[in-house]
Amino acid sequence: MIVAALSWNTLGKVGATDFALIVLALAVAVVIFAAVGWWNTGYHVVGRELRITEGLIWRRNRAIPLDRLQAVEVRRPLLAQLTGLAELRLEVVGGSKTEAPLAYLTVRDAGLLRERLLSLSGRAPAVAAPTPDGAAEVPLYQVRNQDLLISQLLTPQAFFLPFGVAWVIAQFVLEGTWTFIGIASTVTAMAGVLLQPIRRVLRDWDFRLFRGERLVLHYGLTETRSQVLPPHRVQTVRVTWPLLWRAKKWLHLTLDVAGVSGPEPGEDHSSDRLMPVGDLAAARALVAAALPGVDLTGLATSPPPLRAKWLHPFGLRFYGAGLADQVFVSRSGRLTREMTLVPYARLQSVRVVQGPLQRRLGLATVYADTAGGRAGEARDRDLTEAYAIADQLAARSRQARAAAAAAPQVTPTAPGSMPPVPASGPPGSGPSEGIPPGAADRPFGAPRDETYWQRPEQS
Repeated sequence: MIVAALSWNTLGKVGATDFALIVLALAVAVVIFAAVGWWNTGYHVVGRELRITEGLIWRRNRAIPLDRLQAVEVRRPLLAQLTGLAELRLEVVGGSKTEAPLAYLTVRDAGLLRERLLSLSGRAPAVAAPTPDGAAEVPLYQVRNQDLLISQLLTPQAFFLPFGVAWVIAQFVLEGTWTFIGIASTVTAMAGVLLQPIRRVLRDWDFRLFRGERLVLHYGLTETRSQVLPPHRVQTVRVTWPLLWRAKKWLHLTLDVAGVSGPEPGEDHSSDRLMPVGDLAAARALVAAALPGVDLTGLATSPPPLRAKWLHPFGLRFYGAGLADQVFVSRSGRLTREMTLVPYARLQSVRVVQGPLQRRLGLATVYADTAGGRAGEARDRDLTEAYAIADQLAARSRQARAAAAAAPQVTPTAPGSMPPVPASGPPGSGPSEGIPPGAADRPFGAPRDETYWQRPEQS
């Protein structure tokens, strides 16, 4: 709105011709600045290291060890699509943002360089002749653009927009005349309401998912993007059923990926989508592709105890948690329902947290933290059960990591089963009160790592 006001005032002072010349001069200056930056940017691969040189006045040289490389993404903004160019963005371990973007290369050079970097980093199998055109990729899923448009019409922003337009018209009729500030404010507010659904449509247009050695995502209209998703880097998968989508039986899938930074300031390009919109059958297939061996329709959960109604008087039945064969499952949400799947092998830490009201009610929440920044939650469980869940998560995490390292077959458990919970009773009712399953059978002097998750003694 401020830029519009300044432009309006400048146009009124200098006239249309001078204003057009000012805009043209600024555009030429931007083009020259970008061309100079591109001309003075170079890269070369030395051994297992990518070296980038850039800058005219202040020269900057960077060396990126390829063993820290997690992902390489190919982006093509609108102008790059018109000129046949592409941009490479590198994601490295521990980076808070995209590292060393290379803008711009030809599409073929960008594809070949991505395959070469991933091969040298060990994130992709070495190939004799890379095929950046995706010929070796097998189509797995494609979103219908019609469904994408309808899904964004079934959002709160689009649903309440007619009421906002009616209010604006009513104000205009009552006032009779509007100032420039009033018009600009109204247009800005309406644009802000519509901006998020429009961005989602432009971002997820022609969304396609391919399966090969890795999962490969292609999507975008004004800016096309090609992402490589190794399944072993998936930290969490979230299944969401928005309220207005339930009539169509639609849902969407998002995921947390290790090494992929969040959206940069001013951008709406989070790298966490797996299915923008689709039905349960498609979601089941995609979850199985991202988390091999996991069946979305076979995940059972159990609710919190009834006394948790004091904390959730209207939505207790929508909370639940369960321990499946390979993932920790939790669900929540009354209006927008959500299910979170956390693979045991990706757990970084387990926490048992009690608030003041939870201590009063004898409840606790278990958090399963991952490297992706989000956590699965078993909310408001009985205190003894919470420590038993935490004990099982820690044990299954160690077992899954050992299985991934040594590749033995892990003994399965019943889908959705919760860990055995000791019978509750008054403090001091028995010597094994609050001891996690299996702790009492451990010989004296054995390592106490397994006994960490036990209910603390009551003072």
